[in-house]
Amino acid sequence: MAAVAFSLAALIGVALGLLGGGGSILTVPVLVYVLGFPVKQGIAMGLAVVGLASLVGSFGHWRRGNVRLGAALAFGGVATIGTFAGARLATWLSGAVQLVLFAVAMLAAAFFMYLNARGDEPARLEPRGKARRLPLAAAALGVGLLTGVAGVGGGFLIVPALVLLVGLPMREAVGTSLVVITLNALVGFLGYLGTVQVPWGWLAAFSAVAMAGIGIGTRLSTRVGQRALQRAFSVFLLAMAALILAQNAGTALRPTSAETVSTH
Repeated sequence: MAAVAFSLAALIGVALGLLGGGGSILTVPVLVYVLGFPVKQGIAMGLAVVGLASLVGSFGHWRRGNVRLGAALAFGGVATIGTFAGARLATWLSGAVQLVLFAVAMLAAAFFMYLNARGDEPARLEPRGKARRLPLAAAALGVGLLTGVAGVGGGFLIVPALVLLVGLPMREAVGTSLVVITLNALVGFLGYLGTVQVPWGWLAAFSAVAMAGIGIGTRLSTRVGQRALQRAFSVFLLAMAALILAQNAGTALRPTSAETVSTH
């Protein structure tokens, strides 16, 4: 099982390096469906893995001048409030409900990734001061709640928000979003502490392998057609979302007793 776990961690890292996002979309299903962790524990651990991986990725973008720290702190500051609240709210939700929300987020990620593969990127708009502050704060809070409740990093929502509402070029929006994802994911993980038990040694090893895989994926990204890869990944996300919804939608609609969180 250890060999399978670390092979999948490496694949997650390679995918992150190739695609520049989508870490939690891969990590949570692997932890829950392949490695057998309970849903809440898998979501919490997935947030830690994605947070650390995004931190590594953000350093590369920082060196290239693609990070707007002020925008990241402004967006991330509001988002982390929603993230911590969402993580606490998740204690009142069943694992099935969380997985249904996760599947809906996968559908949204597939949609945005498909548009990006077609070249339909959101047009850059010039910021208009106070006129954009309220929708920007609402977007940040919504992303944070989604991260805390469903364990989704939210890069597929953060990037369009930074382009449309802050006016960042796409390249800077991607780099800045990695900083926001780092803040979101790690705050979300802290929000789960005390409600789930974390196998720290296993989590550290899994995260280390995933972060090593990022370097491989980043090098491969210059040799692989990004649009073809994004189209293929969007189809994969649609299939995974359909499977998760089929397995959990009925259960999510039924009242259930509180879950017992087990550990490995």
